[in-house]
Amino acid sequence: MSPPHDHQHCIDTAIETAASLCAEQGMRFTPIRRRVLALVWGGHQPVGAYGILDALKAAYPRAAPPTVYRALDFLIGLGLIHRIESMNAYVGCTHPAERHSGQFLICSQCRAAVELDDPNIAQAVRRGAQRMGFEARHQMIEITGLCPDCRDAPQP
Repeated sequence: MSPPHDHQHCIDTAIETAASLCAEQGMRFTPIRRRVLALVWGGHQPVGAYGILDALKAAYPRAAPPTVYRALDFLIGLGLIHRIESMNAYVGCTHPAERHSGQFLICSQCRAAVELDDPNIAQAVRRGAQRMGFEARHQMIEITGLCPDCRDAPQP
């Protein structure tokens, strides 16, 4: 079993990074954007927009889907979060200050997602695309399987 993990540390680090990036770029890190980022980082399972909306309504009862989607678009634009297409969900980016392509290892049992970000994989995809005359502009690779906890768990 994995050692206990302090999600609050992940949340605090993500918020500090976001505040710094926004200040550097002259952008507003509003309370709603801050809360949406904290909700995305609340665990390592990707979270859907409506799950975020439900949690956001505790502090912002008048929040509506456009509120959440605007905040998510802002956070994606700054590289603070990623959208996992196959799950229609969002997960925090572990290194938003760096421009990179995302590769995600997604546990099909517990839904945990871990960002791999191997530059060799991204480069191999770009080279393969170029050989085919294709200009790759965005990469998001999603690999499903079992995380160490689920793989090692006793079978019923």
